[in-house]
Amino acid sequence: MAAALLLRGLRSSASRAHIHSLSHASSPSALGSSLLRRLYSSAAASTAASPAFTPAGVMDPSRIRNVAVIAHVDHGKTTLMDRLLRQCGADIPHERAMDSISLERERGITIASKVTSVSWKENELNMVDTPGHADFGGEVERVVGMVEGAVLVVDAGEGPLAQTKFVLSKALKYGLRPILLLNKVDRPSVSEETCNEVESLVFDLFANLGATEEQLDFPVLYASAKEGWASLTFTKSPPDNAKNMSSLLDSIVQHVPSPKADLEAPFQMLVSMMERDFYLGRILTGRVRSGVVRVGDKVHGLRSTDDGVQKIEDGKVVKLMKKKGTSMVTVETAGAGDIISMAGLAAPAIGHTVANSEVLTALPTIELDPPTISMTFGVNDSPLAGRDGTHLTGAKIGNRLMAEAETNLAINVLPGPLSESYEVQGRGELQLGILIENMRREGFELSVSPPKVMYKTECGQRLEPIEEVTVEVDEEHVGFVLETITHRKGEVVDMGPVPGTTGRTRIFMTCPSRGLVGVKGIFSSFTRGTGFMHRAFQAYAKYRGPLGSVRKGVLISVGKGLITSHALMSLEARGILFVSPGMEAYEGMIVGEHSRDSDLEVNPVRTKELTNIRAPGKDENVRLSPPRLMSLEEAIGYVAADELIEVTPKVIRLRKKYLDSTKRKMMKNKPMD
Repeated sequence: MAAALLLRGLRSSASRAHIHSLSHASSPSALGSSLLRRLYSSAAASTAASPAFTPAGVMDPSRIRNVAVIAHVDHGKTTLMDRLLRQCGADIPHERAMDSISLERERGITIASKVTSVSWKENELNMVDTPGHADFGGEVERVVGMVEGAVLVVDAGEGPLAQTKFVLSKALKYGLRPILLLNKVDRPSVSEETCNEVESLVFDLFANLGATEEQLDFPVLYASAKEGWASLTFTKSPPDNAKNMSSLLDSIVQHVPSPKADLEAPFQMLVSMMERDFYLGRILTGRVRSGVVRVGDKVHGLRSTDDGVQKIEDGKVVKLMKKKGTSMVTVETAGAGDIISMAGLAAPAIGHTVANSEVLTALPTIELDPPTISMTFGVNDSPLAGRDGTHLTGAKIGNRLMAEAETNLAINVLPGPLSESYEVQGRGELQLGILIENMRREGFELSVSPPKVMYKTECGQRLEPIEEVTVEVDEEHVGFVLETITHRKGEVVDMGPVPGTTGRTRIFMTCPSRGLVGVKGIFSSFTRGTGFMHRAFQAYAKYRGPLGSVRKGVLISVGKGLITSHALMSLEARGILFVSPGMEAYEGMIVGEHSRDSDLEVNPVRTKELTNIRAPGKDENVRLSPPRLMSLEEAIGYVAADELIEVTPKVIRLRKKYLDSTKRKMMKNKPMD
């Protein structure tokens, strides 16, 4: 621990980056080579030779570096991946090249982990891009076991936030020694003193997470992924010949150890990713733990059970592939330490082992944090069902959910409380919202219940999931944030001004997961998009008691047909409308939010009575306020326990679970299913 304190003291000085680099130089020649590496330009790097191969025709394991890029959301990780790919000669057709899923490009977030490889100075770097949002933490957990190193990207202005702690804890758990990259140092508000402070905060985070002294001695680099450069020392704008990513790539080669690989042992690979191809079937991706695999080799799938190792399937390798830059290339052979994709087996999934036929032992499986919320997916049984979608039955919904559970280990699918319904367990409302959005785009119609928190009981005590919440808002909104979160059983941990800004406050809190359902939409609306809220699962803790009233009542339709302007004109005074004239309504459908805490039944399809008597003057033009049209995520956070979301490819509607008014009154005082 004394060595750790000494390291912290060195880091707090203005010249700590120079001292850190000198600490690795054991001789004048080593110091000279270190200085030369800092001055190495991209032009020299482009002339480097290709990675070396062994006599067996596979990559030399000592030339392989497997590294994950981890970060909090919006800290510049995906932009950094673009710059690294370009630096190594990859053809990048557009920005955020690693975000290949349509929803990722639309929303500007990374949803799934991806792996690619680049060549750098006779080395093969297998780079794993990971999501930064807490709801997709399972994507980080399942791939961190494939790598020997990690690049921890931290915004030099914001510092470490909630998800930074989560991804770092996973990296430290697997014994990785991360490289700290302070990004966005080109911003006017970022100074060397700011970087010193952020680095100290990161050091404290390492220490609090139980990092070893070797892990505490992490390398530090400064970068602007937007401008495409990284530096070993703090600078706002490096010389033109140093405006590249050479320093970061060299640091990866220097500080990330090569994989421990035995090419003579039988072939074994743990599946960490899986996707489907129309022609090839299942494509299994993972790091080769030992041995060599070739196209045509006989292999089988294994999995660990309570009764021992179970054989899943026998087969042979039909195709071997490897991601190079943004393209998938075919290879004939691959060896230990490398990350590859293979086709030929139809049964193995993520967490299973693929090995030579003589191997009868399975590799250790991936450990994931438990899910914290659940939602019930069922058949859409509203009066308007079947008009938009093509996949309507419970069997098709179940098959789709089971397929999702195979490729996403952070989701569990269980039989639901009713026939043709399924309980889907996940990490958060955004994760399950992405699943629902994908299904509706594929032509599914379904009804979805509001999210429910998954409790635990230990020693007779009820436990619930608690999340860490980091909020950054203008000073005028601090009171609203404190009132909203404390009303939902949140507790303030720390609060203070945001470094480098004026009139901005950062608040650190803990809050039950059930209290955070739907709060993001309210927060964004009140702060008019100027505030930031980040959350990450912390732990299960003692139940904090019932929440206060977090929503008003709703306006429930008692009529069926087309909604009219005449009816809505008289309903505007009752609350906020969710519908507009010309839309269809049915009995039990929610058409608005009541201005009071109780529900109110209304008739939105009422028409104006016509007579043969003409009133003096012409009729008044009906002018209605724009309705509040909810997105899927907003609907998930809005619905109450006795309500459902009707999801179709074209429309998202809110409805009561029981459409009939009489049945709702009968079930009002009974517990929900």
